[in-house]
Amino acid sequence: MKLATLPIDGVSQPVVIAPDGQGFCPLRQVLPGAGADMLSAIAAIDDPAGVLGLVGAWTPLSGHHLLAPIPRPARNIFCVGKNYHEHAKEFAQSGFDTSAVRGEMAPEFPVIFTKPFSTVIGDGDPVPAHAGLTTQLDYEAELAVIIGKPGIGISRAAALDHVWGYCIVNDVTARDLQQRHRQWFLGKSLDGFCPMGPWIVSADEVGDSADLNVRCWINGELRQDANTRDLIFDIPTIIETISAGITLLPGDIIATGTPAGVGIGFKPPKFLHPGDVMKISIDKLGTLTNWIVG
Repeated sequence: MKLATLPIDGVSQPVVIAPDGQGFCPLRQVLPGAGADMLSAIAAIDDPAGVLGLVGAWTPLSGHHLLAPIPRPARNIFCVGKNYHEHAKEFAQSGFDTSAVRGEMAPEFPVIFTKPFSTVIGDGDPVPAHAGLTTQLDYEAELAVIIGKPGIGISRAAALDHVWGYCIVNDVTARDLQQRHRQWFLGKSLDGFCPMGPWIVSADEVGDSADLNVRCWINGELRQDANTRDLIFDIPTIIETISAGITLLPGDIIATGTPAGVGIGFKPPKFLHPGDVMKISIDKLGTLTNWIVG
C-alpha cells in the first residue's frame, strides 16, 4: 500500500495511491476515521493490504502535485550519519568530518542527529540554495523508516514490528556549515533541506528492507549506487539504539544514512549549484526528484 499527501479542494489530506502509481483515492473515502492527516492515518492503519482492498475506484493522479507524505512531522527527523562503510571512508578522507576519532573509518556506535520539520519538502519541489549562508551544497540519498507502532526500549528482535513503512529522503547538507560548527545540526537543517517522497510504502509491500538498491543521479550522472545490505548498522539496530531511552511514536521518521558518492567524495568536490537536478531511486519506493534554486 502506498500513502501520499495531496491537496484536494484546498485541504491537504492522505490518499491511497494505486498499485501502478497512476491513480489515487482519498483515504477518508475508505477509512473515514483515519483521513484527517498522515500521522493519524499511520496510527490507525494496521492492515494496509486490507485498506487497499476497500478502494473501489481510482482518480487519475496526472496533473496533481503530491506534497511530502508527512508535510509537517510532529518531531524532528532522526538521522543516522556515516552508516555505509564506503561513505564513512570517503567522509573521513574528505577533510569535512570534524566528528571522527583520529584514524576512524567507521563509527563504533550509530551516529544520530536530527533535522527539524521545516526542512521537509515534497517530490518536485525546489531546494533553496541559501546562497548567503553556504557555497558547499551536497546531496545524500537515503532510505527512511516510518514508525507505526509506539515503543521505548525496543529490542532488535522486535524492531521491525514497529515499522509502518518506508520512503525516500534526501539529506541535503551545507558542508561548510557542517565543518565550521563542528556538529551537524545547522549544516543539515536549513529550510528545504529534507526532500521526502513521493509516498510512503507499507512494510508488507516492501518486504526485505535489508536488500534495496539506493541510487542517486545529479543532472543525469549516476553518483550513488549501493544496497541497504551495506549498512554498517541495520534498521533493527538503529531502532533499538534510538528507542533505548526515547519513546518512538507513530509517524516518526528515521533516515538510515547515505552511501558513498556524495559531492565531497570527489576530488575536487562536486557541490550543487542552482539549476542542478537531483534524482533518487530506491527499489519498490519510486523516485524522488528535486532541483536547486538560487
